[in-house]
Amino acid sequence: MSNGASRVFFPYHQKREVSVSVGCSEVEYCAQPDEYMENGSKCTIQRHFSKKRYILYDVNPPEGFNLRRDVYIRAAVFVKDLAEQDNEFDWQLVLPPWEKLYHWKSRDLGSQLQIPWGTFFDIESLRKFAPVIEMYDFLKEYPSEHGTTIVDKLYILQNDEEMFKTGKFEDKNEVVKCLSDSQQRIVTWGYSNISMKEVSCLTFHATVSGLRKNLQPKIYSSVAFDHMEVALHDSYGSQNYWRARRSMRYNSELYEIAKKFREQFLHSNDVKDQTIRSSDWTKEKGERNALGGPYLAVHLRRRDFLIGRSKFIPTIPHAAVQLKEIMVRLGLNVTFVATDAEEHEYSELQKHLPDYKILKFQPSWSIRKKFKDGGIAIIDQIICSHARYFIGTYESTFTFRIQEDREILGFPTETTFNVLCGKEKKCLLGGHWKIVW
Repeated sequence: MSNGASRVFFPYHQKREVSVSVGCSEVEYCAQPDEYMENGSKCTIQRHFSKKRYILYDVNPPEGFNLRRDVYIRAAVFVKDLAEQDNEFDWQLVLPPWEKLYHWKSRDLGSQLQIPWGTFFDIESLRKFAPVIEMYDFLKEYPSEHGTTIVDKLYILQNDEEMFKTGKFEDKNEVVKCLSDSQQRIVTWGYSNISMKEVSCLTFHATVSGLRKNLQPKIYSSVAFDHMEVALHDSYGSQNYWRARRSMRYNSELYEIAKKFREQFLHSNDVKDQTIRSSDWTKEKGERNALGGPYLAVHLRRRDFLIGRSKFIPTIPHAAVQLKEIMVRLGLNVTFVATDAEEHEYSELQKHLPDYKILKFQPSWSIRKKFKDGGIAIIDQIICSHARYFIGTYESTFTFRIQEDREILGFPTETTFNVLCGKEKKCLLGGHWKIVW
């Protein structure tokens, strides 16, 4: 840390040190490169000549697992385009480790902190779309100072509240005073040895590519963006969006667990179901010939939706009536349930459908310990994505991700974009976001 640089301490779970003034440390990138710089300079040769530039990000802590997956796509498309358009630097997107989320309720699994992306996703598959690295790899290869990794710049994104009041929206990218002390959370992804050299709040309203002007790669080697959910998709639903989404293959072990469950309990396999996929997503072809296993799948959202979106959520008896109608119409007698319902609600659903087989995935302790709550949710989604017919919950991102997986697998849209009717007399329809190949 240079002379005169101030240090601010934030009293969170661990001591987090952040320098908020500009200075030249032993590891910073030189603002005015000089190829004849001597070894005695304050800026090291390693940093001076390195072309690697790192983009880090995080999301508002209350946001759920499946919304965070959507934010990843925004960031991945941004960095992919950046890497293709800028040959001067080697751009890398650092994947933020997963921390305990609202829906991860299992106390017996411990803290569920700093979970790498490789626990849930196939990293090599992600890299076929965008240059990504895990956080632990970033910490290994990025120069540190006295055991501390210092990120050059942190931008805390915030919405323009006035736009939401007036309804007049326009692009904005402006460094401003933070809206409140609570928004000055200094993101460190749970690490005590990460700090920020400079911190600014940024009123931002634009697509994610609008952040390019903030990177300043000739000054900063690493830039972090907190509240990345504020930045909008550059082209939601485009071919590029779907390429990023298709690259998000899950950890192969999760597919294998779901496969065994389908075979054992649902008489389902990829050959009979016409859901065979290439091992490489870049070689997939757009077809709509998937049949699916001989079962109905439902995402029955409860808990927080019973409060925030109660009019869209059916009672258990009403849900049972809807599921029975679909099974009768399709000649099915099995329903797979992915749900956050309490056990007594699940038992009630079974009681309302006595003539049908109602089941859910119940993982072993070893599976739960290894893949945590996030992995169990993905297994549920994989099983739902292979069903003959799927019906989800209105406005749930968990449902959205299943619908996307079914679009990739090539199911007819009428078997995918369906949602349960809530308490309203008129049943709302979900959106149809069809894949673009």
